[in-house]
Amino acid sequence: MKALAILALLTPATALAAGPDGAAIFTRCAACHTKTGAGVPGAYPPLGADFRALATKPDGRRYLALAVLKGLSGPLTVEGKTYRNVMPAQGGLDEAAVAAVLNHVGTAIARTGPAFKPFTPAEVAGYKAGAGSMTGADVARLHGAADGK
Repeated sequence: MKALAILALLTPATALAAGPDGAAIFTRCAACHTKTGAGVPGAYPPLGADFRALATKPDGRRYLALAVLKGLSGPLTVEGKTYRNVMPAQGGLDEAAVAAVLNHVGTAIARTGPAFKPFTPAEVAGYKAGAGSMTGADVARLHGAADGK
């Protein structure tokens, strides 16, 4: 027991409060969007410049968080190509995990486009609280509005 107490004292606070591992959570996403985020032509959109551009706008940030929380269904146009597949809601993720995976995409996957501002768990919680009974189709419609199309 003393050894654990000593280890806790010697471990930097940042290591103790590191939070969820966005890269590990992204393995769920990689099944469809691929490990590099390139997507699958005609099936699953890439997570690149479109992601970064959306992450600069309040409506786009809401869309990105809700895509993870609520899923997507229906047509979606990314980089001039239309995708009609379904993305299921990513159940079992709390707000910190959603922020972590979005931050992983914004920093390690989507490297082109505008500067990326990290998501916070509180921000994600706000989007979640305001989502009510939104469906994946409702969220997909947000993409066009946030993208200005």
